[in-house]
Amino acid sequence: MCQLLAMNCNVPTDIVFSFTGFATRGGGSDIHKDGWGIAFFEGDGVRHFVDHEAAVASPVAALIRRWPIKSKNVIAHIRKATQGQIALENCHPFVRELWGRYWVFAHNGDLKDFAPLQDGPYRPVGSTDSERAFCYLLQELRRRFGDCPPELPQLRDALQELTAAIAAYGAFNMLLSDGRALFAHCSTKLFYLVRRYPFAQATLADDDLSVDFSQVTTPNDRVAIIVTEPLTTNETWQQFHAGELKIFVEGSPLDV
Repeated sequence: MCQLLAMNCNVPTDIVFSFTGFATRGGGSDIHKDGWGIAFFEGDGVRHFVDHEAAVASPVAALIRRWPIKSKNVIAHIRKATQGQIALENCHPFVRELWGRYWVFAHNGDLKDFAPLQDGPYRPVGSTDSERAFCYLLQELRRRFGDCPPELPQLRDALQELTAAIAAYGAFNMLLSDGRALFAHCSTKLFYLVRRYPFAQATLADDDLSVDFSQVTTPNDRVAIIVTEPLTTNETWQQFHAGELKIFVEGSPLDV
């Protein structure tokens, strides 16, 4: 199946270090070679890059590894196709508008016989179960809350119910963000860590690269990384529980 990567921070931060190790898994150190994508929130806008080529061979991925785009919320994905052909329209993350904001979504898993009634404004362009699930999520959120975006506790409760219903059809590990908060749901496997002061050195598991974060951060910085498999060999990663939905705001998991 696919792999997921997300970053949520309290200050705009680049994801070059984590993405370098993550992209290596896209046809290099692992088999996820059926496309990749990444989306960066910047203010109310989103920089969105996808490619149906393997991340290790993609010139666009090489650009991202060299270009330190700074963002407070980033979602990335490398694809091992289970449903839908290898094509640009089937590459995650997917982007749609809801309540006057962009929402970004990526999924790892395989949903069998997931064919919900989709009678709202959100329709999939490609042929993946993932995009179908994203459109269904947004459709149901709009159906529940209309044109008035809910407060975070109400949104959390709705997403918990909806993700559990979708996960009944198979593995549904997903990342979702509107640029203010990042939602991560674990069906089978997901890990996270929070980098904060005092910062230390981190070493990638998939590439010969280390960074001493104490040299490139301030004492006030805080960065949460969410990923399918731990990216580094010398940091302590926390594993999600099956069925757990976590919300990350300003670089920390939030209890609401």
